[in-house]
Amino acid sequence: MGLPLGCQTWPVRQTIGKDFDGTLHRLAAMGYRNIEMCSPPDYKDLGFGPLQAMPPKEMVEKINAAGLGCESCHFPFSGLKAHPEERIAWSKEMGLKQMVISTFWLPKDATIADWLRSADEANKLGDSVRAAGMQLCFHNHDFEFHKIDGELIYDKLMGEFDPKLIKMQFQVSVISLGYQAVDYFKKYPGRFQSIHLQDWSPTEKKEVTLGQGVVDWTTLFAVAKKIGVQNYFVELDGDGLQESVPFLRKFS
Repeated sequence: MGLPLGCQTWPVRQTIGKDFDGTLHRLAAMGYRNIEMCSPPDYKDLGFGPLQAMPPKEMVEKINAAGLGCESCHFPFSGLKAHPEERIAWSKEMGLKQMVISTFWLPKDATIADWLRSADEANKLGDSVRAAGMQLCFHNHDFEFHKIDGELIYDKLMGEFDPKLIKMQFQVSVISLGYQAVDYFKKYPGRFQSIHLQDWSPTEKKEVTLGQGVVDWTTLFAVAKKIGVQNYFVELDGDGLQESVPFLRKFS
């Protein structure tokens, strides 16, 4: 794709707050050149808490010193709604290009109306983020690939999101539910900003290292490049983060 190898920092949540410099250098040593952060105050109880006190300028300096770049970060929707000005200001200081909503985290009994109401709130936030010179994105989990009254939640959201204000970050792992990224790239061209990469083994019924599952990566990357995807981030726990690098280099 001609893009730097990228990874999410969620898989290194156990060490990133305790040893920020060391964790960054380990990711760089694996071969990654681009990371996606998780908002420290919003993920404070999930390993990122110690980073709350670090000024954005210092954080960027440390990231760059390790040979990495960072232009994207995840934010829970609740944090963005409660502290929009603070989160946008922090993101600008970080030099981010993308602020990513890590799904809406609605309850299991949420209705389509609940999902669409959140999408409308996201559009309003997206307007503020765009005014600050950045792009708001939405990251799916499995939740959006279930149906309510026969309607796929993801398709309903795509109909409600303003295409200019909300771009999408596609989580490839939903292939486990029978949904393929390429189908959505073709169905909604121009609306995807980035991708989260996982592979899936139907026999083991779990996420596996890239290239060891059923995802057709050659087609996925070709279509992603064609529709203008700007970055991708591997998100695999355990050894998957490191073991996926040799495979990814074939497409870089």
